[in-house]
Amino acid sequence: MWLQTSLTQSEILSKIKKGEIAFAGNRNLKIYGLLNCASGKRMKIQNRVFFDSGTEALENGYRPCKKCMYKN
Repeated sequence: MWLQTSLTQSEILSKIKKGEIAFAGNRNLKIYGLLNCASGKRMKIQNRVFFDSGTEALENGYRPCKKCMYKN
């Protein structure tokens, strides 16, 4: 898990390209979702964390986003 505030923009982009970042989460709400989720794009930078897998997010106590991670 990485805090967005601990990485530069170029480090984030590099990790995404390498597949090291697959999901983003909200540190306060303990919710994670896809990188292109509309809800995730609106969260404050200081609350954003990144995960390399959904399993890592779940192991850290995060739940899936109801907008981008659930299919109706």
